[in-house]
Amino acid sequence: MSSPVEPGHNFLRSLIRDDLESGRLQGEVVTRFPPEPNGYLHLGHAKSICLNFGLAEYFDGRCHLRFDDTNPDKESQEYIDAIQEDIRWLGFEWSGNVRYASDYFETLYEYAQHLVGKGLAYVCDLSAEQAREYRGTLTEPGRNSPYRERSADENLDLLARMRAGDFDEGQCVLRAKIDMASPNINLRDPILYRIRKAHHHQTGDAWCIYPTYDFTHGQSDALEGITHSICTLEFEDHRPLYDWLIEHLPVPSTPRQYEFARGNINYTVTSKRKLKQLVDEGHVDGWDDPRMPTISGLRRRGYTPLSIRKFWETVGVARADSTVDVAQLEYTIRDDLNENAPRAMCVIDPLKLVITNFPQDKVEWLPAAAHPSREDLGQRQLPLTREVYIEREDFRLEANKKYKRLVLGKSVRLRNAYVLTAEDVVTDADGHITEVHCRYDADTLGANPADGSKPKGVIHWVSASHGKRATVRLYDRLFNHETPDRGNEDFVAHLNPDSLVVRNECWIEPELAQAQAGSSFQFERLGYFVADSKEHSSDAPVFNRTVGLRDSWAKIEAKT
Repeated sequence: MSSPVEPGHNFLRSLIRDDLESGRLQGEVVTRFPPEPNGYLHLGHAKSICLNFGLAEYFDGRCHLRFDDTNPDKESQEYIDAIQEDIRWLGFEWSGNVRYASDYFETLYEYAQHLVGKGLAYVCDLSAEQAREYRGTLTEPGRNSPYRERSADENLDLLARMRAGDFDEGQCVLRAKIDMASPNINLRDPILYRIRKAHHHQTGDAWCIYPTYDFTHGQSDALEGITHSICTLEFEDHRPLYDWLIEHLPVPSTPRQYEFARGNINYTVTSKRKLKQLVDEGHVDGWDDPRMPTISGLRRRGYTPLSIRKFWETVGVARADSTVDVAQLEYTIRDDLNENAPRAMCVIDPLKLVITNFPQDKVEWLPAAAHPSREDLGQRQLPLTREVYIEREDFRLEANKKYKRLVLGKSVRLRNAYVLTAEDVVTDADGHITEVHCRYDADTLGANPADGSKPKGVIHWVSASHGKRATVRLYDRLFNHETPDRGNEDFVAHLNPDSLVVRNECWIEPELAQAQAGSSFQFERLGYFVADSKEHSSDAPVFNRTVGLRDSWAKIEAKT
């Protein structure tokens, strides 16, 4: 598949190119994306997807999808299905079948036996608390476990009994025998296997011991012939263990691990644990809530695959951690939809406008371009009737010269229609305006009034009799703090109370009711919106705001 995003330079492309040119790598480039199926993928995962699949694509290689399913307590088929959907939606396809770390459980167990037989691994009976005490600190070396010198035969027997289910969870673990005095804590006899008596979504009840990620990672890469194992920066300190295991096991190939900085974004939380907390505590309406930074949430919000891929390509790939302004992501989707989204009109806070000199039963169908610069998108037909709705904020009884909308006694143009003049208002018992009465100039369709005057502005509208009632969800940023999970702060305390405002009495152009779920539009003067993928229907239209026409948060931050 050819990429829709023009790839730029990054250090990983240079490293792989050097590997090819130096002859270290003979054959094709093979990368992998190894998600844990314990939650939905988020925007940071999208960076890793774009990078791993993009590198393989750039070098005409292959990218594997391999689920790191070594923790059955937190995994489910729901997450596996969602992850596959996300990858395909972003425009990528993995090489071959979907792979699972559990595919290699028998081989990994044989590798564990190999280490035990070589005196490089042992069964340890220390409790979790005791193991922490023996491990040492960043400034003090650890101490050898009292079980470290068990014989190979004894360890092989204990490992077999672990597999057979003879021990309870937490009673013992299998550890590598490396160096308890190493300055790298990851080399202080790390755990390779632990007991988990849990049903596994792929292997059922065949296993009650499960390998750790550190033990699974490199060996799975080697078994699949991965050439470049691309990880985020937090795995840099794990690379010596990755290399040690590859060196001391009879693996069929020698992959190399490289690290890059993860995608940190302000006003956002991307910890799967914290995202799950938001779902479990009901702060959001599921993993695909349009306020969530999950790929499924962004998709439902109206973000496009191209916008996300362009965003990460623009951010680039670095070795040092940094934080990207979420406004850059919003700019990318705004730019994409500005070029590709058809235009339409929607009135969110309706005020009835009566055109008193327009015939009572007349319907005048007015043509309007679906896009100002995309003739290929065609035209739409707008029904103009005696009564229409306009935005309540688009009318005032009086205003200064800066107000470019409808004022009593002044003129304005209805978008794609006529110039009209406000002459009177109708109010209720509390003095609230319920109707504005106007007269229109029938000679101003596409022209200014004959007297040479020019209307002060242009406002959007929807026919009161032919328009369709709709629900519009005004989504905004989920958090109102730039770093909601900084330090020990409770990130939930920084939830934006205005992250969702629901308007049920909105009016849309009649054709919008027939929009396909997931279709995006620019609602003129309001922003970019998408027909909700789950709840939109022709009988009950529902639209979600993707992003505003401008960065309103820039003004908010400037004030604060």
